[in-house]
Amino acid sequence: MGSIYLIRHGQASFGADDYDVLSPIGIRQAEVLGKHLSDLEIRFDRCLSGDLRRQQDTAKHTLLQISANGWVTPSIETDSAFNEFDADAVIRSLLPGLLPEEPEALAILRNGAQNRAEFQRLFARIIQRWVSGDYPADGLESWTSFVERVAAGLQRILVQAQSKDNIAVFTSGGTITAMLRLITAVPAEKAFELNWQIVNTSLSRVKFRTTELALASFNSQVHLQLLKAPELITFR
Repeated sequence: MGSIYLIRHGQASFGADDYDVLSPIGIRQAEVLGKHLSDLEIRFDRCLSGDLRRQQDTAKHTLLQISANGWVTPSIETDSAFNEFDADAVIRSLLPGLLPEEPEALAILRNGAQNRAEFQRLFARIIQRWVSGDYPADGLESWTSFVERVAAGLQRILVQAQSKDNIAVFTSGGTITAMLRLITAVPAEKAFELNWQIVNTSLSRVKFRTTELALASFNSQVHLQLLKAPELITFR
């Protein structure tokens, strides 16, 4: 059987003007992951990433560390199917309907870095509305369309894969959630309960045989835990 390693990007710049930039911790997480993978002697036959900067840079820093330890690494292929859903667009589209129930929501979301717990609570409510499909908005990628996009990317991988390939996919938490939905048929709401637990640079492994898929592991973060540095365990 072959394996697809779903790797969430390193910590991005939450609260900054441009979220799509790895923080110093995010770079460190990627380097630690690369060292861990080379220590395990996991060789990747292919490496894919979405085209978001945080995904691409996580892949680059991880592979640089692997190659620094003497291992040959593949080039990074880009497939936008593995991009994260547009969280800002989801918030902009669905927040107005939530304001009658949450009048402080706009201020909280604008200052998320200073109100992390409340930001997460409100974001989870908005995502719940998006996933339900009961609040459609013009021009907004629906949850169903997002899953279909991810499924198309996954199908492209499987069509091109050799039977024992090890394939790395550097992506985002929402994309991994969509993969869980596709592979395990877990309800979307339950999948997002798992989403909130996905650690930056964690590994989820999917085994495949032709088009048959099985989730072998989820959200492994041992490469970070072994360092006994709690600041490296991040979720955004």
